[in-house]
Amino acid sequence: MALALAIGQATHPGPKPRNEDALACITPEAELLTSKGALFVLADGVSSCNDGRLAAQSTVRAVTADYYATPETWEVGTALDRLLTAHNRWLRSQGQTLVATLTALVLRGRRFTVAHVGDCRLYRLSDGQLTCLTTDHVWDEPTMRHVLKRAMGLDEHVMADFCEGDVAEGDAFLLLSDGVWSLLPEKRLSEVLWLHLDPQRAAQVLVDEAIAAGAGDNLSAIVVRVEHLPAANLGDELARGAGQPLPPRLKPGQVFDGLTVEKVLNDSPSGLAYRVADAAGRRWVMKTLPPTLDGDSEAEQALLVEEWLQKRLTAHYFAEVKPLPARQYLYYLLRWYPGVTLAERRLREGGRISPSEAVKVGLRLTRALAALHRLNIVHRDVKPENVHIDNEDRLRLLDLGVAHCPGLTVDKNGVLPGTPSYMAPELFDGASASVQSDLYAAGVTLYWLLTGHFPYGEVEAFQRPRFGTPELPTRYRPDLPLWLENVLLKAVERDPARRFETAEELLLALEKGDAHSLTVRRRVPWAERAPLRLWRAIALVSLLLNLVLVYLLLIF
Repeated sequence: MALALAIGQATHPGPKPRNEDALACITPEAELLTSKGALFVLADGVSSCNDGRLAAQSTVRAVTADYYATPETWEVGTALDRLLTAHNRWLRSQGQTLVATLTALVLRGRRFTVAHVGDCRLYRLSDGQLTCLTTDHVWDEPTMRHVLKRAMGLDEHVMADFCEGDVAEGDAFLLLSDGVWSLLPEKRLSEVLWLHLDPQRAAQVLVDEAIAAGAGDNLSAIVVRVEHLPAANLGDELARGAGQPLPPRLKPGQVFDGLTVEKVLNDSPSGLAYRVADAAGRRWVMKTLPPTLDGDSEAEQALLVEEWLQKRLTAHYFAEVKPLPARQYLYYLLRWYPGVTLAERRLREGGRISPSEAVKVGLRLTRALAALHRLNIVHRDVKPENVHIDNEDRLRLLDLGVAHCPGLTVDKNGVLPGTPSYMAPELFDGASASVQSDLYAAGVTLYWLLTGHFPYGEVEAFQRPRFGTPELPTRYRPDLPLWLENVLLKAVERDPARRFETAEELLLALEKGDAHSLTVRRRVPWAERAPLRLWRAIALVSLLLNLVLVYLLLIF
């Protein structure tokens, strides 16, 4: 059963001529409710600004309209933060003072997330205890407690508070504008929620009582009661899947779970892959774990997360996942596409790939990375062996086994995911994988495809590489146009700040070709390549000068 909520809302202008509060309660269809959750937003326009009503209404519209358009792989807090940042810029760009407070609540699965800026409040009633989950962003001085320190549109950069936690059945959430909570004590708020189980009645009573208490402001209330929680969110599904048994080690010709094994594609200590055929003759790749990892919860969860991420990649640059509603064993299926990887293709063509063919590959590979990055996923193992060209000349980016998505994937301490020769320099210094490290790997892939070499030399496993000045690709391929060489050098810059910022920027450089000039460094300064040596040299020179000065002082 899906998340079931009872919702009530009430708003009133109070003694003012118009209502500058805005509120919204969104409970989408079942699938979206599971992936994104229910959204409740309350905004209070600041009367002293040019148009408080416009500020509040536009803020609520922006959050409710855009939240459900954000990728499913984004954490709720990340999505809300980006929406608030974007709308704050819009409010500041209007040429007039538009300021509003905002409190937003998302209930997804068995968790809640709150985004808050200003002086609206969010309360939670759980196990008979009423707790305020927000902090008023007002000045502490008694005479200035109505003056906002933070709000939407107030400053160039909005700083919202975020909090999250678990939800229990029977919990009630209460969103109130300051026109209500400033007049009713918390004890009375708790009593109203206890006395009126109907959320609509509770919301209306709170507004009516605030009016009776002499309200001087607009009044708004949203009451949400959690009647039933879903059986499982993503975390629950991962935990349940991790309890499934692993398939036994399979051999070609064996029939397992209605699938005929045709070939073993990969057999390593960390993973197994088979080419299998279903009853209709369609071919698939079965990905699972070796029996030696049975009971390894980290490995099992990693496989389930990999499947979950793969399902969210609907672009044709990624393999299709076969739905398995009644799976009895821990594995998942990807569609099999006949063809070759870029590594196999280069060998098949005698190691000679033309610049135009490399650009064609680069364009499609970059589009695949752009689709991946839009979902907040970093591949972390882009290399020729993971780029596949099928028999219809379509490119697909394979293997999300070490992909990273914040909030979903967790790395083992001391483990550097990826293939060393394609890993960006900052990764060896402990930096986290990023869009720039993926673009670096794409640049190395194209460099290798054209030259058969690596820009900084081949890196062996467990080696601590040094990154100096990259070898110019024209040393190996004099036929490369200058613009393409510049694109490659910018992609494989040792400093991530000097690389392409996004996949779309790299895509534009490849599309425009020699019509778009790039400025790149062809040599890295010695001070940047060996900063430790530089400071040692400076320290040595300083020491010698001091010794000379001491000697001269002793003589004279």
